[in-house]
Amino acid sequence: MSWPDLNRWSALWRAAGVDDAPVQWYERLTTAYAEPHRHYHNQLHIGECLVEFDQARHLAVYPAAVELALWFHDAVYKPRAGDNEEQSAALLKCCAVETGVPGSLVETAARLVMVTKNHEVGADADAALMVDVDLSILGQSEDRFSEYEQQIRKEYGWVPRPIFASKRAEILQRFLARPTIFATEWFRAKYEQQARRNLKASIANLR
Repeated sequence: MSWPDLNRWSALWRAAGVDDAPVQWYERLTTAYAEPHRHYHNQLHIGECLVEFDQARHLAVYPAAVELALWFHDAVYKPRAGDNEEQSAALLKCCAVETGVPGSLVETAARLVMVTKNHEVGADADAALMVDVDLSILGQSEDRFSEYEQQIRKEYGWVPRPIFASKRAEILQRFLARPTIFATEWFRAKYEQQARRNLKASIANLR
């Protein structure tokens, strides 16, 4: 899995109604997702999200808005901060306004970035798709999920182990307590069972 290339970026902007893709913003995101403190929320994560999106694109009502949101949803990521999603959405708006994207698409994409904060989707089909793509890591193979958990721990390496273990277990337990982890039938069929196995194993290990 690799960082999406400039051709992919250009195709997105054409789909959004912009002929000249903002190369400077592609370079800015490339740099942002390569920041050294990112062990999971990095270029690989975006690449994996876009692969998942491509396979489920047929679920999108506004696919250009969903993809734009995926590119930007972790553009700002500081583990000690509580407003990463807000800052990422603001960055998306700044890019889109500079580039001339229609306002309705910008607002939709920014809203989709924000749903990754609490992963609450309501009845919004694109929000459901956005969240399921973001959470698809939970349903990966045991090896990939274990790697993901190690990457998250590295991002919070400044947190003492007992505190991290307690807080992390709480977060994972909230996902496990949901009637379904995934909001769409597509992702439930694909990942629900494996995600529950992964979460149970991780919680047991943390505790």
